[in-house]
Amino acid sequence: MVQIKSVGVIGAGQMGSGIAHVCALGGYDVLLHDVSGDRIKAGITAIEKNMTRQVARNIITPAEMEAALTRIKPADELQQIGATDLAIEAATEDEETKKTIFKALGPHLAKDTILASNTSSISITRLASVTDRPERFIGLHFMNPVPLMKLVEIIRGIATGPDTYETAVNFAKSLGKTTSNAEDFPAFIVNRILVPMINEAIYTLYEGVGTVDAIDTAMKLGANHPMGPLELGDFIGLDTVLSIMNVLYEGLADSKYRPCPLLVKYVEAGWLGRKSGRGFYDYRGEHPVPTR
Repeated sequence: MVQIKSVGVIGAGQMGSGIAHVCALGGYDVLLHDVSGDRIKAGITAIEKNMTRQVARNIITPAEMEAALTRIKPADELQQIGATDLAIEAATEDEETKKTIFKALGPHLAKDTILASNTSSISITRLASVTDRPERFIGLHFMNPVPLMKLVEIIRGIATGPDTYETAVNFAKSLGKTTSNAEDFPAFIVNRILVPMINEAIYTLYEGVGTVDAIDTAMKLGANHPMGPLELGDFIGLDTVLSIMNVLYEGLADSKYRPCPLLVKYVEAGWLGRKSGRGFYDYRGEHPVPTR
């Protein structure tokens, strides 16, 4: 098995910065890449902010935070990621975007580098097929927010080798995570169950069964969910929710996975949830306000 000492993370958004965060705390040297230097800086700033919160809550010590931050370095060029032992793609949930990244990275990879995707729904087998090392390719689906959530879904493609799988499991466990194995079917386990529930909640709103507040209150108090499904959709990002529903609908050819027209309309309007300031709640004021 490859001994992982360095990790390259492609994508400095919420997921990528979260993965870099936990890897640095886990003692790994981290290179963080995105399409622009500003995004990388924003990602590192977010990491520092989130670690400061952890220090305030006595989750980590100031010394651990300082040491972790020194392990994170910006990678302005994608090819720099190729020198790491493990390269994790955490770009937008779009298959062609991910394939383009892996194709571009390919010529710069070290012989033993393992490739991983943080995709939450897309076929690991298809992503691996555009690389020169499908046996060294695996799905590592971290949950959001990465520093808080304990689970990592491990997804093997049809060609993933046993050494790659064992290395990936040991790596995730070294970060303090619990792993679950998922077969390479659309959306795997968590999102195969979770995202259709969110889509059904949107249908419930669309059909006038309840308001945003009524639906979220009902699920929080009636099913003991910590967050209502519409609030959760906003937190995940409605564009990501739609992408996953499309993967399920196209991959399983079952009408029960048809994205709700209201979800489609919100994404078309740019109402993507918290990250855009508006979704099923309006986040532009002091407190979130339901939009319907």
